[in-house]
Order: sequence, then structure tokens, then C-alpha cells
Amino acid sequence: MKIAKALLAAARGLWLTVSGLVMSTLLFTFTLVSLVLMVLGIGFFTTPVVLSAVRSYANARRRQAEAWSGVRIPVPYRRLPERRGGFAGQVEHCLNLLKDKATWRDIQWLFVDLSAGAVLGVLPATLILYVFWGLVLALGVWKPIVRVNDVQWFAFVPVTDQFTANLAAATGFGFGLLGVFVNQYLVRTHFRLAAVLLRPTPERELALRVEHLTETRHDAVDSSAAELRRIERDLHDGAQARLVAMGMSLGTIEALVEHDPAQAKRLLAAARADSAEALTELRDLIRGIHPPVLAERGLGDALRALALRMPLPVEVDVQLPGRAEEPVESAAYFAVSEVLTNAAKHSRAQRVQLDVHHTEGALRISVTDDGRGGAAPGSGGGRGEKGGPGEGGGRGEGGGRGEGGGGTGLLGIERRLGAFDGVLAVSSPVGGPTMVTMEIPCALR
Repeated sequence: MKIAKALLAAARGLWLTVSGLVMSTLLFTFTLVSLVLMVLGIGFFTTPVVLSAVRSYANARRRQAEAWSGVRIPVPYRRLPERRGGFAGQVEHCLNLLKDKATWRDIQWLFVDLSAGAVLGVLPATLILYVFWGLVLALGVWKPIVRVNDVQWFAFVPVTDQFTANLAAATGFGFGLLGVFVNQYLVRTHFRLAAVLLRPTPERELALRVEHLTETRHDAVDSSAAELRRIERDLHDGAQARLVAMGMSLGTIEALVEHDPAQAKRLLAAARADSAEALTELRDLIRGIHPPVLAERGLGDALRALALRMPLPVEVDVQLPGRAEEPVESAAYFAVSEVLTNAAKHSRAQRVQLDVHHTEGALRISVTDDGRGGAAPGSGGGRGEKGGPGEGGGRGEGGGRGEGGGGTGLLGIERRLGAFDGVLAVSSPVGGPTMVTMEIPCALR
């Protein structure tokens, strides 16, 4: 396994080196030329195009950093104002790009990527290639090379005869063994070096944080309003209607009790059945607001009870040494409820596995099913997969029952978790399996 990971890291490092030497060199050169051409006015038209390409290339490297090494690099760019037409609008757009500090940090990163980044990227491949080159020399290729050059250096080993060729082969195996242990770290170091310039500055990171909190606050307010409307509608259409009908039945019974006792008894039985159904609806409504088992026994037992109510088998593994705050537990519970409901209704899954644990200051939840896949965050309700409309335990947003949403699927879960700085990640190739991972920063008590 380690050898396979080392070979994969070597291939990725080689790709990073090639792309750095080619793309970074070209984009760095084009950027400098375009900036110089601004003196002639041509640069106001070419610079936005080049900088857009630079940003696309930098964003691709940010995605690679997270996918290949788990190094998350947030996007730092400021929102650009609406672009106006004409030459004045073009100049304003170009200047807005140049006023963004992230633009100049991207340009610095291009130079670092084609120099130090390329060196770090090629090291993993070099360590692996030394193994094969040492074997080739030991098999006799050293002889014609030495006849021409007198000596062939293999790293720090001078190859002049069969003994030194064998020593070179042994040294190559040593390099390969070293690569097995360090290749992944070298690739990660490459991305961490890129993150120094590609991540937001502390000032920009604070601004992004404020923007995120503003958006999540609006989402929380909208979700609360939708939830109140749902409760009002459910009470009006359900329990309230049944209670009104019971009142009318009791009035009729009062009139019939002396003249037609048999009919009065039948109406009493019907009223008793209506009262039981109204009580069931009220209990379901309360469970949709905040399940009693969640308040009394915590998230673990609440999720186990939820799994038992699912129409398909759900394997639950909960390892929580304590309890999170009630709002966090509620958000996690209903997010899991939404995912499980969608898996049961839309993914054609036969089995679901739920894993919940707390590590590194965050509650981490993963839901994996063996369904047909094809889900994606924000896919909405039209895909018929995990992005389709669900019940969500009766909650509004993302559950298909919310106001105005029409079933927003995983987007509703993203909004729910976003209020707690939580994140949602979905891996769902067509054909499955689907893994939905949720992470909510929190402390246990």
C-alpha cells in the first residue's frame, strides 16, 4: 500500500513539475508583458484575460491541494463590481483586478511554482527513477558510458566498474525506500508552499469570515421563518382540524345521547379515534421540532432510534464521549435524517452505514449507501438522487416541505450546517456508492 501511494505521489509530483514549468512560466510571462502593454493601452484589454486565466489555474491548484494532500486553500478573491461597457468600463474592470491583493500574490506564486515548486514536485519522481536507473547501470549499461566519459556519476557514487555499478544499484534502492516514506510529504510540502501565497491574507480571511457569517445569519433567519410557517400549517391542517371536528361531534352526541344512545355511542367511538390521531399528529409535530429522545438521551441514541424507523437497514456506529450543545445536536440530527430519508426514497440503496465520531474539535458524520449515486451538493430536487426532495424529519429547509424551496435537497443541509460553520462533502459517482460527509466544529461536554 505504501509503495502504491509513493508511486502515485511520484506521478503527481511529476505532473506538478511539468505544469509548473509550462503553465506557470507561460502565465507569468504573459502577465508581465500584459502589464507592460498597459502603457500603450493594449494591456487594459489583455490583462483581464490573462489574470482570469491565472485565477483559473490557481483555483485548479487549490482543488488539487485538497484532493491530493488534504491541504485546504480558501479562495481569497474579492467580489468584482458589475462591469460597465465601453473603454472606461474596461479600464475600471482592469484596475479592480489589479487592486485586489490576491492578484499580486497569484503572480508571486507563479514564479515560486516554476522554481521552488517545480523542484519539490520532481523530487518524488526522482527518488523512484533512481531505483530503475541504478538497476540499468548494474546490468552492464555502465560499460559503454564509462568508455566514453571515464566515469558516470550516480548521485554521489562514481561508477567506474561493476562493483561501483552494484553500489549504485544499492544506492538507488535506498533512494526508492526513502521515497516510499517521504514522497507523500514532499507533495504535501509543495502544496503548503503554494498555500503561503494562494491563501487569503489575515485581513482578507477576516473579511471572508464576516461575509460567511452574514450569509449564514440570513439563512438561519429564513430557515426559522420557514419552520414557523410549517408548524402553523401543520397545526392548522392537522391537529386543529381534528379538534374542531371532535368539538362538532361532541355537540352532536350531546343532542343524541337521550334520543338515540346507539348513534351517540358510535359517534363517541369515532371521536375517540379522532383524539388518538390528533395526539399522534401532535407527537409527530413535536418530534419534527425537537425529538424528545434527542433532548433526553443525546445525539447517539436519537440517531439509533432514527435508524430503526428507516425502511432499509442502517448500520450505526456512534463514538461520542460526551454531548454537544443542543443546537448542534439538533442540526446534526435533522441533517442525518434528511440524508437517510433521501437514501431510502431516491438512491435505490439496499444498505446504509452511519458513522458518527468527534475528533480534532469537530463532530464528523458520514453516511454511506450502496445506491445508484449521482448526488451533488446543491443539486436540488430534480435529480432524483440524494439531491431529491426528502422529509428531513419534518423540518422545512431541504426537506421538500419547506416554504418556497420545492425540495432543495442537499442544499438545505448545507444551509443548516453553515449556521454552525459546518461543511458538507459529497462523493457520489454514477453507479455509487454515495458518501455524504458532514463536519461541524464543536466541543463536547
